[in-house]
Amino acid sequence: MFCLLSIVGISQKNTVNKKSQPFLGYKTVQIINLEDFQFKDLNKNGKLDKYEDWRLSNDARAKDLLTKMSVEDKVGFMLISTSRLKSERSAQINVETDNTIKPSSDLNEEDQVSTTNIFNRKPLAVPMMSSVGATKGITKFHLRHFIFRANVNARLTAEWTNKLQALAETDGLGIPVIIASNPRNHITKDASVGLSVGATTFSNWPGELGLSAMRDLKLVREFANIARQEWAAVGLRKGYMYMADLSTEPRWQRIEGTFGENAAWVAKMITEVVLGFQGTKLSSSSVAMTTKHFPGGGAGVGGQDPHFEWGKFEHFPGNMFQNNLIPFKAAIKAGTSAIMPYYSIPKDTKYQQVAYAYNKQVIHDLLRDSLGFKGIINSDTGPIDMMPWGVEDITIVERYKKALEAGVNLFSGTGDPSKLLETVKSGAVDMKLVDNSVYRLLMEKFELGLFENPYVDEDAAEKVVGNAKFQASANLAMRKSIVLLRNETQLLPLKPKTKIYFESYFQRRGAASPSVVYQPKINNYNVEFVKTPEEADYVLLWLTPGSKSLFQSDGSPLYLSMSKNAVDVNYVNTLTAKKPTILVINYTNPWVIDEIYNSQTIKNIKGVIATFGTTNEALLDVVLGKFNPTGKMPFTTPISEAAVGKQLSDVPGYLKGKDYALFKFDEGISYKK
Repeated sequence: MFCLLSIVGISQKNTVNKKSQPFLGYKTVQIINLEDFQFKDLNKNGKLDKYEDWRLSNDARAKDLLTKMSVEDKVGFMLISTSRLKSERSAQINVETDNTIKPSSDLNEEDQVSTTNIFNRKPLAVPMMSSVGATKGITKFHLRHFIFRANVNARLTAEWTNKLQALAETDGLGIPVIIASNPRNHITKDASVGLSVGATTFSNWPGELGLSAMRDLKLVREFANIARQEWAAVGLRKGYMYMADLSTEPRWQRIEGTFGENAAWVAKMITEVVLGFQGTKLSSSSVAMTTKHFPGGGAGVGGQDPHFEWGKFEHFPGNMFQNNLIPFKAAIKAGTSAIMPYYSIPKDTKYQQVAYAYNKQVIHDLLRDSLGFKGIINSDTGPIDMMPWGVEDITIVERYKKALEAGVNLFSGTGDPSKLLETVKSGAVDMKLVDNSVYRLLMEKFELGLFENPYVDEDAAEKVVGNAKFQASANLAMRKSIVLLRNETQLLPLKPKTKIYFESYFQRRGAASPSVVYQPKINNYNVEFVKTPEEADYVLLWLTPGSKSLFQSDGSPLYLSMSKNAVDVNYVNTLTAKKPTILVINYTNPWVIDEIYNSQTIKNIKGVIATFGTTNEALLDVVLGKFNPTGKMPFTTPISEAAVGKQLSDVPGYLKGKDYALFKFDEGISYKK
C-alpha cells in the first residue's frame, strides 16, 4: 500500500514551509524522525541528507543532490523518452495496432528500437531507442523523465504512474520521475503521436483554435485550471504544450494546435494557460508547462514542416521574425517552466543556418540572454537522431556537444544514454553545462513537491477526471467556440417546426461513405430531423476537410482547396443546390472554400458557420437559437489558392491586404448585440 492523502496533489494549496510538516508519500523507504518532524530516507543511508530535508530551500536541496549524482545519473537525467503500459502499442508510429490486446497498468519492460526514422521512413545512422523497458530505464540508465502517450482511463493511468514512481523510489538516490504528456483535453481531427492524444476520459474541450475563438480569457483560465486538476490527479505533472507558434503560413499542417495568427492575442492565451496549469509559481498542485516551438514554427517554406528534410527551412520574407517572439515573451513573463525549440533552420536571417536546437545565437543569446528565460530548454523529439538539420555531416557525439553548448538541457526522443554519456565522458563539453542542466531539472521536481509525494490517490483520480462539473464548463466552451460568419436574410436561428436534413461529411479511414445523417435517439429540439434533403426545409451541412496527416507528408505541395482536402466538391454543390443550406466548416487550417462558396452557389447558402472541434449538440444549440453565437475567427481565411501562393508566410492574414481575405481575423456575428 502507498501512504497517501485522501486526495493528493489535486487542488490543495501548497502550505509547506520550513516549519510545517508536509505530507510524505512513500512505499518502501524508511522514515527518519527528527525534532518532531518526519523525512524520507531516499538514499537509504539511515541519516538525513540536505536534499531530503524539506525545511531547506529548493536551491540548497538541488545543489546537495547534484553533488551526490554520478555522471551516469546526470546523463540519464537529461533524457526524456516514451514510457508505456504493459501491452501498449499506441506509441508505435506507422505500425498497425492490434486492438484485441488491451494495455494494463503494469510497467512495460520491452525496449522499442527503431532502425528507420519514424517520420520520413528513411534508415537511421544509429538505431534509436524511443522507449526503454521500465526497470532497465530507471535502474540501469537512471532515466527520470518520461512521456506518456497512451489513451486509457483515469484509474489505469493513476495505477501506472504510481508503479513507475515506486520503482524509482527503490533505485539509488530515490529521485522521483516526472511524467509528461501532449494535450489530452481537446476534440481534434489530428490526434497523433507527438501532437495530441485526442478525445479521452478527461474533460473534452474545443481544440486550441476553438479556445481562441471563444474570446473569453476567463474561461480559458478555467479550462487550464480544470485540466491541471485532472492531470495532477493521475500523476501527469508536465505538459508538452501549448504552442505559441503563429498560424501565419496557412498551409502549415500544425495550425490546429495553435491559438491563431494574432501575436498579441496569442500572447494573452498563452499567459492564461500557463497560469492556469502552473499558478503564479510551481507548487505541489501544479502541472509544469513546456511552451513550444521557439522561436515560432509557423513560417515554414511552402507550409512544409521540419519533421521532414523537405520542410527544414523557415523563412521570414515579411521581416516579421520579431512578431513571432511576442507570445514567448508572454510565456516567460507568466513563468513557463520550459521552452521547446523547433527543428527548423532559419533562412535569410542574421542567425546561423542550423536547426534551432543547435543554434547558440537563438537559444543562448536570444532566449537566455536577451529574453531572460531562466527555465528548462527541452529539445523536441529526435533532433539528434532524426532531424539534425544543418548538422547532418557531424557525428552524434558532436551533435550532442553542439546542442549542449547552444543551451539545450533536456533531450527528447531517446531512452539510450550511451551517446550522450560518451560525449560527456570524452571531455568534449564543459561539465558545468551538464551540471547546470541537471540543476534546472532538479529544481522543477523540488518545486512540484515530487520529492515529498510523487504518488496519487487512484480512487480520487476516477472521481476527478472528466467529472460532470468539469464537463459542464467544457460544454459551454464548445458553444462559445462556434463562429457565425454569414446569416443571409437573418435566417438563423431556424424557426420551430422546421424540417432539417443534418449531414456531417468527413472522410474517415475505412468508412464506406464520408456522410453521416444525424438522427437523434431523443429529439430535444422543436424541429424535425429528416432522412433526405428532399424532405427538408433546410440542409445543415457540416464539412470536415482533411489533409494528409502531418506524419504522412511526402513533400508534395500543400493546398487548402476543398477538392485537395478530402471533399467531393461535385457532391457538395449538388447537395447545396437542392435546398437552402447552412454551411458549417470545421477549420483545422484556413481552408479555401471558393469551389463550394462562390457566385453560383452563394444564392442557396444562407448561412456560414466555423467550428474548431465541437459537438453536434453544441452546433445545434447555436443553429436553433438555444445559444447566441459570440465566437470570433482566430485567423484569416484566404479567398483563393492564388492568394495563398502570393502571401508572405510570416505575415498574419489580417495584414495581407484586401485581396487576400474571405473571412477575416476577429470576424464573427451574433443574433443579439
